[in-house]
Amino acid sequence: MKKHLQIRLKSLIKSSILAIGLSSTFILNAQDSSMSVANPSAAAAAPSSDLSTAGKAIFEANCASCHMFGAAGTGPALSGVVKRQGEAWLTTWIDNPAKVIASGDKHAVEMKAKYGAVMPSLGLSKDEIKQVIEYLKVGQDAVAATAVATTDSTSTSSEASGSGSSASTNVVLIVVLVALLLIMGVLILLSSTVSKTLKQKEELGELDETEKEFFNQKHDILSIFKHPAFISVSIAIAVLLGAYFGITKGLYGIGMQQGYKPTQPIAFSHELHAGQHQIACEYCHTSVKKAKHANIPSASICMNCHIKIKTESEQIAQIYDAIDYDPKTKVFGTNIKPIQWVRVHNLPDHVYFNHSQHTKLAGIECEECHGPIKEMSKVYQYSPLTMGWCIECHRKTVVKHADGNKYYDDLIKAHEEAGGKSSEMTVEDIGGTECGKCHY
Repeated sequence: MKKHLQIRLKSLIKSSILAIGLSSTFILNAQDSSMSVANPSAAAAAPSSDLSTAGKAIFEANCASCHMFGAAGTGPALSGVVKRQGEAWLTTWIDNPAKVIASGDKHAVEMKAKYGAVMPSLGLSKDEIKQVIEYLKVGQDAVAATAVATTDSTSTSSEASGSGSSASTNVVLIVVLVALLLIMGVLILLSSTVSKTLKQKEELGELDETEKEFFNQKHDILSIFKHPAFISVSIAIAVLLGAYFGITKGLYGIGMQQGYKPTQPIAFSHELHAGQHQIACEYCHTSVKKAKHANIPSASICMNCHIKIKTESEQIAQIYDAIDYDPKTKVFGTNIKPIQWVRVHNLPDHVYFNHSQHTKLAGIECEECHGPIKEMSKVYQYSPLTMGWCIECHRKTVVKHADGNKYYDDLIKAHEEAGGKSSEMTVEDIGGTECGKCHY
């Protein structure tokens, strides 16, 4: 009888091990497939042509802060975007996004409604746009079709279904579930066989004391949770998860406030003033091309227009109250009170940043850092403004106004002696990534 029991137990154990091994293989294969879909950026890390190589550099400098291949960020995911939208549409969109939206293009309007912001015009040349599209092709070819379908199709469905798991993730979960069921079935069969055999031995009076103790024992499921091994593993997992989220979501996030959108004391709309009425930024922010700081406009600048225009508005009344102006008598008083505007864009005290150096000397448009400001009815922080973000920009940005500027003569000479061209001299080449440039 014992020999027969041993043979059956060995057979069941072998079957259990085989089931676990096969299930593990399926799970690993499914996870590999899922990772290749979920992280197509990695698959696209090795572009297949000179065009896509150049496009990758342009993409990382201008697009990567908002777009990823396998998942949505500030903007939609780009998996398969070339196949879905076509090169002609993408060329027009990258060149002038606002124009495409203004034309009433359905997809563009849906994206604006979904993400709440419009991609700024990047000022890329036709060749640069072509290079970016070539890089996007490399990315989309590396992504499985299951991930492609989850990118922009969610614009017409509910947010819940749009943010659900991809098909590849579902495959992994199904395989895991099947594996667990197989293992559970084998264990149940094993337990049933042992119990049946012991019962037969009991009926024949052949059970020894050890077998009687095993046959008559009662199982306490709750004892599993009291076992030292289970408690130790649970504590270790809790500590690891706490450390992971504490570092990635906590420490790394200190000082970052991308998307910060405070409520201002007066509901000033950039969409109305800078967008519809096309008032230039420097008309209100008068020092943006002259000084380190872009000043907060004084109420007197508002009065240049609102002493005659829209004088009945509740918001305008708050400006009148701040500068002690009576619109009926048109007399200014002396009880002037500052408007308590809330600062949106903040840099640490140890960081030096000069607006005039970027706007006047480098010729950078406000939208490159502040995003689609002309689309914002309520201003928010568009870019992360982190050190890494600034350094990446310095590495990719070519110094546009070096030729003919005596300040750069020696720098251009040194750059050309090192084998470069003046037309390709980046901010990094002139020391733009040195610590002392921003921290001194």
